[in-house]
Amino acid sequence: MSIEQSTRWDALWVNVHLATMAERGSYGEIRDAAIAVRAGRIAWLGPRAALPSGYRSVVTHDGDGCWLTPGLIDCHTHIVYAGNRSDEFEARLNGASYEDIAQRGGGIMSTVRSTRAATEQTLLAASLVRVKSLLAEGVTTLEIKSGYGLDLETERKMLRVARRIGETLPLRVRTTFLGAHALPPEYAGRADDYIELICKEMLPALAAENLVDAVDAFCEKIGFSADQTERVFRAAQSLGLPVKLHAEQLSDQSGAALTARYRGLSADHLEYLSQAGIDAMAAAGTVAVLLPGAFYFLRETKMPPVQALRDARVPIAISTDCNPGTSPMTSLLLAMNMACTLFRLTPLEALEGTTRHAAKALGLEREMGSLETGKAADFALWSIDRPVDLAYAIGGNPCREVVVAGVVRDCR
Repeated sequence: MSIEQSTRWDALWVNVHLATMAERGSYGEIRDAAIAVRAGRIAWLGPRAALPSGYRSVVTHDGDGCWLTPGLIDCHTHIVYAGNRSDEFEARLNGASYEDIAQRGGGIMSTVRSTRAATEQTLLAASLVRVKSLLAEGVTTLEIKSGYGLDLETERKMLRVARRIGETLPLRVRTTFLGAHALPPEYAGRADDYIELICKEMLPALAAENLVDAVDAFCEKIGFSADQTERVFRAAQSLGLPVKLHAEQLSDQSGAALTARYRGLSADHLEYLSQAGIDAMAAAGTVAVLLPGAFYFLRETKMPPVQALRDARVPIAISTDCNPGTSPMTSLLLAMNMACTLFRLTPLEALEGTTRHAAKALGLEREMGSLETGKAADFALWSIDRPVDLAYAIGGNPCREVVVAGVVRDCR
């Protein structure tokens, strides 16, 4: 490409301060900067004074002194569902445990019944409301799990809705098959048979329809054993799909180490994570996804081992875990604040956790998560004084503009 061609841009933002997040442990600040886009990707960025001579841009945006960051990434959600579980919220406040509620037929199974009964259009309409809240806060990429169907028809319905969200709203969606979320009532006492159904029928069918980007499971005493989880991982591996895991949320089942053995993208929750699990994750490059919303909502007291994760240099991501039972939260900014106040992350770690490390948790670190030439031009503009403000305020939304693939998007 000639120098003249390389300075022909589709769009240019000037009068902005950049938090590039391009290097771990740094905001990567460039003050009084500019950033250029061509064909949906970042073509140039740097100090405004260093703009190449003779550049041409179809449109130039004045950022009015705003901060510009990579688009935020919510890397763990169950945002497609039907029904409401406020009754369980009340039950927990009256002394019932998460396990008590699950054993009485509540918990995940309550949402399964509602989601099975809902039409695809009803699910889509309800989900779009929740997703729009995230988009308005600068989220440009969203992971959506299935797992409230537990049969092929409903799992397919959920994943189709997830794909349709990405087609309807201006954000990128990654889908995760979570068939091994709970044991459906029709398989009571036959967990191994249900795992066989997942591995031999459900997952191959859904993968063939291009509805699955990754595979997850719930490895826990009230979920599935490590052996059953490994069967799911082997099935995913045979189809060329990456894995991740709900691990060590309520007890240590060595799920994180299992995930690392399969080079999993992430292990998520991790309140009961052991040092052996941490070491395995560090060696495999598996991301630790912390979910402060669930920790808060369940009034958990066992904190994830943040300092040990830091010491091992395991990347830490942050997500909303948006779901109806344990984290009915549609604010990634609030999750960042909670990660700081509850888990003692720094504001820099919180922003890394919703940009560069969240991208890695989805296997997208080469495409997004930082402002670098060649990466997708997904970013958010913020009316803030400094990057720390994103994790500082409670209940505010300073997002001024959302850009996906270099185009300003309507985030209302």
